[in-house]
Amino acid sequence: MLPILLKTLPFFALIGLGYWAGRTRFFTEEATAYLTKFVFYFALSAMIFRFAANLELAEVWDTQLVLAYLSGTIVVYCIATAVGALRGLRIETTAVEAQCAVIGNAGFLGLPMLALLFGPAAIGPVMLVLATDLIVFSSLIVILITIGRDGRMSLSIIKTILSGLVRNPMIVAMTLGLAWSGLKLPIPTPMNDFLSILGGAATPGALFAIGASLASKSAERMEIAGWLSFCKLVLHPAFVAVSAIYIFNVESFGAAMIIACAAMPVAGNIYMLAQHYGVAPQRVSAAILVSTTLSIVTLTAVIAWIS
Repeated sequence: MLPILLKTLPFFALIGLGYWAGRTRFFTEEATAYLTKFVFYFALSAMIFRFAANLELAEVWDTQLVLAYLSGTIVVYCIATAVGALRGLRIETTAVEAQCAVIGNAGFLGLPMLALLFGPAAIGPVMLVLATDLIVFSSLIVILITIGRDGRMSLSIIKTILSGLVRNPMIVAMTLGLAWSGLKLPIPTPMNDFLSILGGAATPGALFAIGASLASKSAERMEIAGWLSFCKLVLHPAFVAVSAIYIFNVESFGAAMIIACAAMPVAGNIYMLAQHYGVAPQRVSAAILVSTTLSIVTLTAVIAWIS
């Protein structure tokens, strides 16, 4: 495990550097917000487009892999939902906790880390996980929060979901990249160099932004944060592993990548959703902080195992 720890340590060191910058106010919350926006809309999108434009959809798409990841994720989602219901939580609060239990930082942490550790072959499976999280579960949380508040479904929910997907730069970059690849269009050298330079900022920028954003997170309600971190870091990769290996017989490398994605700490975009809808932002904040800290050990252990 030590060799793997030495490989993953630089990633967590960058997160730690960002945390220090945020904690000391060298990077203010406003500065962190702008850095996150730069990474989200420009650097990470350039990286995803460049990766996708060099892949063929036939090479990327793997039905068994998607079903394995989706099945394992749904089981953990249902466990977190059942526990929330037993505690008497409202539908919208339960939906936020369930989201924390299964949605990891596949975009800002998973894609850069796994692409560097395992090479270009990791990109396809990670992008499928990212697309599943964004399309299925980001839509589901909006539906459940709206139903919890209004008591019914409406056409406006569908409009909100579609609008969110269309405006998500990662979905747009992925779609445009695969379309570019599907049309067999060559990437001109200046364009490729531009995307390479801009996309190169995604890894350090994303990791630094994760750390800086953690500096503003609080660790209240630790028992809930601990439970959600356990779901995300232990139950999620475990159920995805069982689903991939024993039920859907996903080929070994693809199975390894989706297990690693499932082991990622709680995603930061859940906090933005929770804050936007005013649903339990503090417990999401604590879950992100605790899971990211614990993932130094748990994620390293999972990567060592799949390696």
